[in-house]
Amino acid sequence: MLPRPSFRQLLLAAFMLVALLLGGVALRGQLALEALLDKARDDAGRTLALNGHAERLDELALAMERAARQFLVLGDTALRQRFRRSADDAEIHLRALAEAGVAPDAAADWRSQRRAVERLLADGPDPSRDTAVVQAFGEIVELQARLTERLRAQTEARNRALQDEIEAVRLALGRQWAGAGVLGLVLALGLAVGLARPLRRVEQAIVALGENRLDERIEIPGPSDVRQIGRRLDWLRLRLAGQDADKARFLRHVSHELKTPLAALREGVALLQDGVAGPLSADQREVARILADNTAALQRRIEDLLSFNATAFAAERLVRRPVALAPLLHELVAEQQLQWRAKGLQVVVGGEQATADVDAALLRTAVANLLANAIRFSPPAAENGGGAGRGATIRLDLARAGDGVTITVSDEGPGVADADRARIFEPFYRGALQPEPAPGTLPGTGIGLSIVAEAVAAHGGRIELLHDGPLPGACFRLHLPHALTD
Repeated sequence: MLPRPSFRQLLLAAFMLVALLLGGVALRGQLALEALLDKARDDAGRTLALNGHAERLDELALAMERAARQFLVLGDTALRQRFRRSADDAEIHLRALAEAGVAPDAAADWRSQRRAVERLLADGPDPSRDTAVVQAFGEIVELQARLTERLRAQTEARNRALQDEIEAVRLALGRQWAGAGVLGLVLALGLAVGLARPLRRVEQAIVALGENRLDERIEIPGPSDVRQIGRRLDWLRLRLAGQDADKARFLRHVSHELKTPLAALREGVALLQDGVAGPLSADQREVARILADNTAALQRRIEDLLSFNATAFAAERLVRRPVALAPLLHELVAEQQLQWRAKGLQVVVGGEQATADVDAALLRTAVANLLANAIRFSPPAAENGGGAGRGATIRLDLARAGDGVTITVSDEGPGVADADRARIFEPFYRGALQPEPAPGTLPGTGIGLSIVAEAVAAHGGRIELLHDGPLPGACFRLHLPHALTD
């Protein structure tokens, strides 16, 4: 079985074929032009020669007439010999014109008039025969005029035939160039289609890798080098699948190796605080409390780290589906109503209706973290100066932006310090303006906004912290481009 040619070989063969076609047409045109030029030169030479014969025939006819009329008057034999020499020379030119097809009947009549003059001269000198000689040469002049006219007509006919032949060659070359151009275009289109299909398959394979659809085998038909690209992409798919499996195993191991001993440690500290191992002194109870607080903080950090890694892992396996965003925002507000009601806050959802092609679980995680962040930083009702009946406001606004959407979450909290803006989305970074934790709760770990950034980046979007929002506190805006489906 012959090896499959590469795309470069096919491209080179196509270019060579087009070059051969165009070169063949150009060579044919050059040969046809040279043939026409040769024919034109031959026709020009022939016409020039025939015109020379005709002019020389006119001169000799005039010399014959002069010698004949002088002989009739003077009777000098030298004049008669001059007439014969001129007549013999004229016969040569007349024969050349006749052989060229220039009025052979006129040539026969010319000879007949010559013989008539020779008969008049054969009887010797006699001026009375001058009138007959003049009449005979008058006939000869008319015959020569007819020869000249026939020669002109024949020259024009050859010129027209040459022009027709040139036009025919021009049309033939035009058709050949057009045919070569069409064939070259067909070859170009064939190459374009033959390359576009594998390239489209390559693009689809790359998109599938980017969307982490690693269970689909990549196989790209086409030339050998394109098939090799397909094999490389499938090798990359297997490598990525192996890395995803390693990440999943790592998360499972971390969850088991860290959370299980930590849970036992927390349980032991709780038993000490409950006095199961005996009563504790005041200093021992303080140490137990510090252990309990730090153990809880450590467990929360581990859980946040696992949550961050889980979000990053989920972002690599993005599953987009059409999701109605306004109902999703209302669901998230309802899920956290215990938290914002406990602080006497008001949560408002506004904006347009929109359906977007997103991963619902990842988007819920991102918006839920932003909402939880806004609730944590918003002052409770008493601190807001509105009494028990009214607390601070949190806004969730949905808007269309071209073929994408934006989700804006703003609050009336202290905002973000200018020094913290550049690092606010870094994992475990906590800004300077932190609220006091509620009794019995732990301070934040600074992982929530980094989870939001990971989830938004997985959708090909971005999150930004605005300087000026609808409310005086912090204002975060999610941009999800190319996501609208309605």
